[in-house]
Amino acid sequence: MKPIVAVVGRPNVGKSTLVNRLAQTSEAIVHETRGVTRDRSYHDADWAGREFTIVDTGGIESLKSEDVFSGSIRDQALAAAEEAAVILMVVDGRTGVTEEDETVARLLRRVDKPVFLLVNKLDNPDREGERLWEYSSLGIGDPLPISALHGHGTGDLLDEVVALLPDEEREVDPFPDALGVAIIGRPNAGKSSLFNKMIGSERSIVSDVAGTTRDAIDTIVRRDARLYRMVDTAGIRKKSNVYENVEYYSMVRGLRAIDRADVALLVVDSSIGVTEQDQKVAALAIDRGCAVVVLLNKWDTLGEERLREQVMASVERRFTFATWAGVLRTSALTGRAVEKVWGMIDVAERARETKISTSRLNQFLTDLREFGHTVVDGKRRLRMHYMTQTGTKPPTFTLFVNHVELISDSYRRYIENRMRAKFGFGGTPIRLRFRKKDSHSGRER
Repeated sequence: MKPIVAVVGRPNVGKSTLVNRLAQTSEAIVHETRGVTRDRSYHDADWAGREFTIVDTGGIESLKSEDVFSGSIRDQALAAAEEAAVILMVVDGRTGVTEEDETVARLLRRVDKPVFLLVNKLDNPDREGERLWEYSSLGIGDPLPISALHGHGTGDLLDEVVALLPDEEREVDPFPDALGVAIIGRPNAGKSSLFNKMIGSERSIVSDVAGTTRDAIDTIVRRDARLYRMVDTAGIRKKSNVYENVEYYSMVRGLRAIDRADVALLVVDSSIGVTEQDQKVAALAIDRGCAVVVLLNKWDTLGEERLREQVMASVERRFTFATWAGVLRTSALTGRAVEKVWGMIDVAERARETKISTSRLNQFLTDLREFGHTVVDGKRRLRMHYMTQTGTKPPTFTLFVNHVELISDSYRRYIENRMRAKFGFGGTPIRLRFRKKDSHSGRER
């Protein structure tokens, strides 16, 4: 495993900017608002050929803070410090030592790890010395002046950091390709609670406040001989409801997680039922080729049969475009059916990897022609000459026809439904592409 470098400090001192600078990435969300980073997130980095992982953590606030997340953020930051080989404590060189800085320093003094005290936002090297002396009072060691924004001092810092890193423990993983599973849905549907229940640890901060997860968090889970890359994403809101830039960044991060996923677990709040926004989130995953499993979370809150029937009716009404998606009634609180989610993931991914031989596909076309349903427009009659599979993940098929323009959306759905009845594909979208072929010469156009 790569050694870990943890970046900690109070809110808004430039931790995420420093992470982006050291990792040469823009993945860590940067914003002027306090508390943008809440969970710890991991970023690959290397310096002079030495690879390591940087952990970005939430801002640690005073024990007297009224922020509902402050206790969980503090725990997450300490967890990152405990697993790190080197810790970088960041302070703001423009404001002087604060009570929150002293809180962070007090916590870090209990951790038996090398700690660098970084005085950030010192953009003028000629005047940096006059601002450093007061930070020595934190008892963390000699303060080092840096500017995460401009890169001043970061090269020297990395030289010292990598010199302290232990040798990397290289493990040969017999299953290097983990299956990507994104947990998606509207804010406050219970995604983080379900995520924690599935992996069996408090890996994400869980809260009843919508939008708790602002960064997507990857966790590798091994079950038997298979690896899963679990991504707990920020709740995807309607764009019209994204009033703050931070929420916009969260939505973008959620979309990125879907792009990296093989299977999307769409978490629906059963106490509300399937909403228009759930429809749109599902459509985003399907458009990007993900297999989809719908998890009706908080099922335990539905005491009456009438309420349960209403939720199932909303599933049928809202997901007419994805009737193939698996549906499971779950409860992150009680653990109901959570273990079954893994089986649903595997079934959906197997369907997504399905390959159908060309001979079977063309026998399907023959049967379809004998069934007699086709499209006629005046003197033109649709004829499908040949069919072959041209891709997987999701299964993609190309049909060569005489008149592509005769293929309507309804006829496309008809072909898809007949294919699903014949070959299955439960849990995965499929792609149908129609190309023109001259029936006389046999040439493709």
